[in-house]
Amino acid sequence: MDALCATPFIDRRHYGQLFAPKGELLSGDITPFYGALPEEIIAAIIDYFPELKIIFIARDPVERAWSALSMGVKFGGLSVFDPTNQDVITQHLLHPDIIMRSFPSVTVARWRRHVPTEQMRIYFFDHLERDPSRMRAEVIRFLGADPTKARAQAEQKINEDKNKLPLTAEMRNHIARFFAHELKACASELGGAATEWPARYGC
Repeated sequence: MDALCATPFIDRRHYGQLFAPKGELLSGDITPFYGALPEEIIAAIIDYFPELKIIFIARDPVERAWSALSMGVKFGGLSVFDPTNQDVITQHLLHPDIIMRSFPSVTVARWRRHVPTEQMRIYFFDHLERDPSRMRAEVIRFLGADPTKARAQAEQKINEDKNKLPLTAEMRNHIARFFAHELKACASELGGAATEWPARYGC
């Protein structure tokens, strides 16, 4: 991976070797950065890997954006800020990284234009929180494998932040107004758990 990242171009053949058959194990990759890929790169990926299966886990934009801001402070990408200052929060919400990854309806539409319907599934963070074992089993079955052979615990968490920035009701409503249109778009375009999102904020 280090060698691939050192090149000034995308070497799809060598990238594909990262996922060469590994016996009975499934092989894949997960990162939120795929959601930020431009459409021409998505088209190139699907052209080169025509049988690729895509899993997108959609999260309530309000919760996802606040989590991103908290992670930014935790890992030093953002300076510590006043979590009650609406002007500062709005400024952070307009950062390109936040904008690029906080509009799931747009991300899904971009991928759907290139991925066959039967090769892409939308899951929801809501279900991951409520019943991680069930969601994991559904994902594994979609990938064509046996859920009973999964190794790690379904409840295992990565990058859990127990010192997350406090989100007040006032700030929560402010962020919801920022994402009001997207909350409704998600309910319409994604369905499922996303249909519950607008009502959380009276949208």
